[in-house]
Amino acid sequence: MMEIDEGIGIVEKQEELLRFTHFSRADVWKLGKELVSKIQDEGFALSVSIRLNSGFVLFQYAPEGTTVNNENWMTRKFNTVRDMEISSLLNSLRLKQQNKTLENKGLDPRLYAAGGGGFPIRLKGTGVIGAVIASGLPHLQDHDILVECISRHLKARDVPRIPLDAGF
Repeated sequence: MMEIDEGIGIVEKQEELLRFTHFSRADVWKLGKELVSKIQDEGFALSVSIRLNSGFVLFQYAPEGTTVNNENWMTRKFNTVRDMEISSLLNSLRLKQQNKTLENKGLDPRLYAAGGGGFPIRLKGTGVIGAVIASGLPHLQDHDILVECISRHLKARDVPRIPLDAGF
Protein backbone atom coordinates (compact mmCIF):
# COMPACT_ATOMS: atom_id res chain seq x y z
CA MET A 1 0.00 0.00 0.00
CA MET A 2 1.29 3.45 -0.94
CA GLU A 3 2.02 5.94 1.83
CA ILE A 4 0.09 9.23 1.90
CA ASP A 5 3.32 11.26 1.62
CA GLU A 6 4.27 9.42 -1.58
CA GLY A 7 0.80 10.00 -3.02
CA ILE A 8 1.01 13.71 -2.17
CA GLY A 9 4.39 13.91 -3.90
CA ILE A 10 3.01 12.28 -7.06
CA VAL A 11 -0.01 14.60 -7.25
CA GLU A 12 2.15 17.67 -6.59
CA LYS A 13 4.42 16.55 -9.45
CA GLN A 14 1.39 16.05 -11.73
CA GLU A 15 0.19 19.56 -10.98
CA GLU A 16 3.67 20.97 -11.63
CA LEU A 17 3.97 19.20 -14.99
CA LEU A 18 0.41 19.68 -16.25
CA ARG A 19 0.29 23.44 -16.74
CA PHE A 20 -1.17 25.14 -19.77
CA THR A 21 0.63 27.82 -21.79
CA HIS A 22 -2.71 28.88 -23.30
CA PHE A 23 -6.32 27.82 -22.88
CA SER A 24 -8.64 28.80 -25.71
CA ARG A 25 -12.08 27.50 -26.61
CA ALA A 26 -10.34 25.35 -29.24
CA ASP A 27 -8.27 23.81 -26.41
CA VAL A 28 -11.47 23.18 -24.42
CA TRP A 29 -13.06 21.39 -27.37
CA LYS A 30 -9.95 19.28 -28.05
CA LEU A 31 -9.53 18.28 -24.39
CA GLY A 32 -13.26 17.60 -24.06
CA LYS A 33 -13.20 15.33 -27.11
CA GLU A 34 -10.18 13.46 -25.69
CA LEU A 35 -12.08 12.88 -22.44
CA VAL A 36 -15.22 11.69 -24.26
CA SER A 37 -13.16 9.39 -26.49
CA LYS A 38 -11.56 7.78 -23.42
CA ILE A 39 -14.95 7.40 -21.71
CA GLN A 40 -16.53 5.84 -24.80
CA ASP A 41 -13.54 3.56 -25.53
CA GLU A 42 -13.65 2.22 -21.96
CA GLY A 43 -17.45 2.13 -21.69
CA PHE A 44 -17.38 4.20 -18.51
CA ALA A 45 -20.44 5.85 -16.96
CA LEU A 46 -18.40 8.96 -16.22
CA SER A 47 -19.54 12.57 -16.37
CA VAL A 48 -16.92 15.19 -17.22
CA SER A 49 -16.92 18.98 -17.18
CA ILE A 50 -14.54 21.82 -17.99
CA ARG A 51 -15.35 25.02 -16.10
CA LEU A 52 -13.83 28.43 -15.60
CA ASN A 53 -13.41 29.81 -12.08
CA SER A 54 -16.48 31.97 -12.65
CA GLY A 55 -18.47 28.73 -12.82
CA PHE A 56 -19.05 29.08 -16.56
CA VAL A 57 -19.31 25.56 -18.03
CA LEU A 58 -17.32 25.41 -21.26
CA PHE A 59 -17.78 21.68 -21.87
CA GLN A 60 -19.79 18.91 -20.26
CA TYR A 61 -20.60 15.31 -21.11
CA ALA A 62 -22.92 12.94 -19.24
CA PRO A 63 -23.24 9.51 -20.88
CA GLU A 64 -25.87 6.89 -20.18
CA GLY A 65 -25.58 5.63 -16.62
CA THR A 66 -24.77 9.02 -15.11
CA THR A 67 -27.24 11.08 -13.09
CA VAL A 68 -27.75 14.43 -11.44
CA ASN A 69 -25.77 12.98 -8.52
CA ASN A 70 -22.68 13.05 -10.76
CA GLU A 71 -23.43 16.70 -11.55
CA ASN A 72 -23.62 17.44 -7.81
CA TRP A 73 -20.28 15.71 -7.18
CA MET A 74 -18.65 17.61 -10.05
CA THR A 75 -19.85 20.90 -8.56
CA ARG A 76 -18.39 19.98 -5.16
CA LYS A 77 -15.08 18.94 -6.75
CA PHE A 78 -15.04 22.14 -8.82
CA ASN A 79 -15.60 24.26 -5.70
CA THR A 80 -12.65 22.53 -4.04
CA VAL A 81 -10.30 23.17 -6.98
CA ARG A 82 -11.46 26.76 -7.46
CA ASP A 83 -11.15 27.73 -3.79
CA MET A 84 -8.07 25.71 -2.82
CA GLU A 85 -6.27 26.11 -6.19
CA ILE A 86 -5.13 22.49 -6.09
CA SER A 87 -6.65 19.24 -7.28
CA SER A 88 -9.43 17.79 -5.19
CA LEU A 89 -7.26 14.66 -4.71
CA LEU A 90 -4.31 16.66 -3.38
CA ASN A 91 -6.65 18.45 -0.97
CA SER A 92 -8.07 15.10 0.15
CA LEU A 93 -4.63 13.53 0.68
CA ARG A 94 -3.41 16.54 2.67
CA LEU A 95 -6.51 16.35 4.87
CA LYS A 96 -5.83 12.64 5.52
CA GLN A 97 -2.17 13.34 6.22
CA GLN A 98 -3.16 15.94 8.82
CA ASN A 99 -5.97 13.75 10.17
CA LYS A 100 -8.41 16.59 9.37
CA THR A 101 -11.80 16.84 7.67
CA LEU A 102 -13.34 19.42 5.38
CA GLU A 103 -15.17 20.81 8.39
CA ASN A 104 -11.88 21.26 10.30
CA LYS A 105 -10.79 23.54 7.44
CA GLY A 106 -14.05 25.51 7.51
CA LEU A 107 -15.43 23.83 4.38
CA ASP A 108 -19.02 22.56 4.17
CA PRO A 109 -19.03 18.97 2.80
CA ARG A 110 -22.31 19.75 1.03
CA LEU A 111 -20.37 22.28 -1.07
CA TYR A 112 -16.87 20.73 -1.24
CA ALA A 113 -15.52 17.25 -1.90
CA ALA A 114 -12.65 15.39 -0.25
CA GLY A 115 -11.75 13.01 -3.06
CA GLY A 116 -10.22 12.82 -6.51
CA GLY A 117 -11.80 13.97 -9.74
CA GLY A 118 -11.14 17.71 -9.93
CA PHE A 119 -7.92 18.94 -11.58
CA PRO A 120 -6.86 22.59 -11.89
CA ILE A 121 -6.42 24.34 -15.21
CA ARG A 122 -3.30 26.24 -14.26
CA LEU A 123 -2.19 28.80 -16.84
CA LYS A 124 1.55 29.53 -16.75
CA GLY A 125 2.12 33.09 -15.58
CA THR A 126 -1.49 33.49 -14.43
CA GLY A 127 -2.51 30.71 -12.03
CA VAL A 128 -5.61 28.57 -11.71
CA ILE A 129 -8.30 29.72 -14.15
CA GLY A 130 -10.65 26.75 -13.94
CA ALA A 131 -10.94 22.99 -13.54
CA VAL A 132 -11.45 19.76 -15.38
CA ILE A 133 -13.78 17.52 -13.39
CA ALA A 134 -14.93 13.90 -13.50
CA SER A 135 -17.49 11.92 -11.51
CA GLY A 136 -18.74 8.38 -11.76
CA LEU A 137 -15.87 6.03 -10.94
CA PRO A 138 -13.85 5.45 -7.76
CA HIS A 139 -12.17 8.76 -6.94
CA LEU A 140 -8.61 7.66 -7.79
CA GLN A 141 -9.81 6.52 -11.19
CA ASP A 142 -11.70 9.80 -11.75
CA HIS A 143 -8.42 11.63 -11.04
CA ASP A 144 -6.31 9.28 -13.15
CA ILE A 145 -8.47 9.67 -16.25
CA LEU A 146 -8.12 13.44 -15.99
CA VAL A 147 -4.33 13.15 -15.61
CA GLU A 148 -4.13 10.76 -18.57
CA CYS A 149 -6.19 12.97 -20.89
CA ILE A 150 -4.59 16.28 -19.81
CA SER A 151 -1.13 14.69 -20.24
CA ARG A 152 -2.07 13.60 -23.76
CA HIS A 153 -3.53 17.03 -24.55
CA LEU A 154 -0.38 18.84 -23.35
CA LYS A 155 1.90 16.20 -24.87
CA ALA A 156 3.48 15.84 -21.42
CA ARG A 157 5.58 12.75 -20.99
CA ASP A 158 6.70 10.91 -17.89
CA VAL A 159 3.90 12.28 -15.75
CA PRO A 160 3.78 10.04 -12.65
CA ARG A 161 0.53 8.27 -11.85
CA ILE A 162 -0.95 6.99 -8.63
CA PRO A 163 -1.80 3.27 -8.77
CA LEU A 164 -5.55 2.77 -8.69
CA ASP A 165 -5.11 0.31 -5.81
CA ALA A 166 -3.15 2.83 -3.68
CA GLY A 167 -5.76 2.57 -0.95
CA PHE A 168 -6.46 6.26 -0.44
